[in-house]
Amino acid sequence: MSLQTKVIVVEFVEFLVMALALFLPAGTAAWPAAWVFLGLLFVCGLPITWWLLKYDPGLIEERMRFRPQLSWDKVFIAIVLVFIVFWLILMPLDAVRFHWSRMPVELKTLGALMLLISLYISFLTMRENPYSSAVVRVQKERAQTVISTGPYRYVRHPMYTGACLFFLGTALLLGSWYGVLCTPVFIGLFAVRAVLEERLLREELEGYDAYMAQVEYRFFPHVW
Repeated sequence: MSLQTKVIVVEFVEFLVMALALFLPAGTAAWPAAWVFLGLLFVCGLPITWWLLKYDPGLIEERMRFRPQLSWDKVFIAIVLVFIVFWLILMPLDAVRFHWSRMPVELKTLGALMLLISLYISFLTMRENPYSSAVVRVQKERAQTVISTGPYRYVRHPMYTGACLFFLGTALLLGSWYGVLCTPVFIGLFAVRAVLEERLLREELEGYDAYMAQVEYRFFPHVW
């Protein structure tokens, strides 16, 4: 199976699972906000995938390999995956089936904008950093080096920045205050991972100490 075919299959399965996780708990497919969310992911995801396949297939292969090597990273990934499933099921129960939340359209629109920004940040990160793996490891076999350009000029973990905006923006777009309340949990998990990841990078990646001295903030400039 070619890399292109693998990517198409994986992304189709991920898209289908996400759609089922939203629409089955909602009890209906007549949920415009969910279709907007899925549509934005599809429309934005296609050009990003095309760009990576054309210009950096090695990064796609690295991200698809998805084999965590560190015990604490395995625990982190397991916790995050379980919490994402919980979050995806909670929001349709909240916003559609039981109508616990009432979200004004202005906030939903803001959520869509935040989602788009998060996807753009993720693309900029992958475009700049050919080593942006989905697991924590130093890619010595690919001669990994420190990246300090693009979004890495402002924060040390722009992919986590994008992820934080993704979860908050998605919850707002889908109209779920309970989904919004889950965002600090995601941010906390990413913060713990970032600190542990930096310990590894300082030990095994030459020049990372100097980079940390140069770029002060991890996720958001002038915040943290």
